[in-house]
Amino acid sequence: MEFINSYTGELAALATAVFWTVTALAFESASLKVGSMSVNVIRLFIGLSLLTLFNIIARGSFFPFEVSGYNWLWLVLSGLIGFVFGDYFLFHSYTLIGSRFSMLIMTLVPPITAFFSWFILKEKLSILNYIGMCLTFSGIAMAIFNRSNGSEKFTLKLSPKGILFAFFGALGQALGLVLSKLGMGNSDPFAATQVRLVAGLAGFLIIVTVLRRWSGVFSALSNRSGVRAISIGSFFGPFLGVSFSLISIKYTAAGIASTIMAIVPVLIIPPAVILFRQKVTLWEVAGAVVSVAGVALFFVK
Repeated sequence: MEFINSYTGELAALATAVFWTVTALAFESASLKVGSMSVNVIRLFIGLSLLTLFNIIARGSFFPFEVSGYNWLWLVLSGLIGFVFGDYFLFHSYTLIGSRFSMLIMTLVPPITAFFSWFILKEKLSILNYIGMCLTFSGIAMAIFNRSNGSEKFTLKLSPKGILFAFFGALGQALGLVLSKLGMGNSDPFAATQVRLVAGLAGFLIIVTVLRRWSGVFSALSNRSGVRAISIGSFFGPFLGVSFSLISIKYTAAGIASTIMAIVPVLIIPPAVILFRQKVTLWEVAGAVVSVAGVALFFVK
């Protein structure tokens, strides 16, 4: 129990990485079936519904009325940047270069987050944290760059548009994470997540209306396999994943939290072997070990 209390933020970040691994696989499948715009709208609606139900049961309130206007401002901005800007481009990149390559590019989130944290929150990282970050990046690179999956290789042709979109996704997630910490303050993480989801859903509803994409959204609802994938991704993403990410940054530095969350590309390896019968090379195993060693350094205080 003492260990959990001492490393609440780091453990929440590890849980977030697991949740986001499931989410990445589910949303890639759903985006290929019904389109990234429809996935974003439906998953935010499902995520907000789950979170509202949870808050009614756990907190006795269906809406975070206790969140101050100042916190609302930053959390809404965080939701618009993280969910609308970041996730729109990330989900679109899934359809262009796949979730694994998108997650590789998303490893840029920690250094971007660290920069924004230094610039906005005045947070500092220790030498061990920087070493751990480098080890984690190295392990992820070893696991991903040497990954073999038939014709899908990083050295082959990848859509420049897909790479750019994944980078925009990383930029949106990093800035959204820092603004979340700025706006959350002492608020309950689940209440803060609800505010962010409201802002994200409102943003996408405006975009869908302006672009006249409602027919695509309604059509997606009739695709059973697509809706099933969206539901799974929504439970582990907007509901559990985002909430635990806020718990993480509440109890540890945003740069540390985002680095631990960045091990998603390594965590994707086991389900690829178990569920999709893909072969794993020694380089991938070594990359996972190095990555875990990097994460371990974040537990040294």
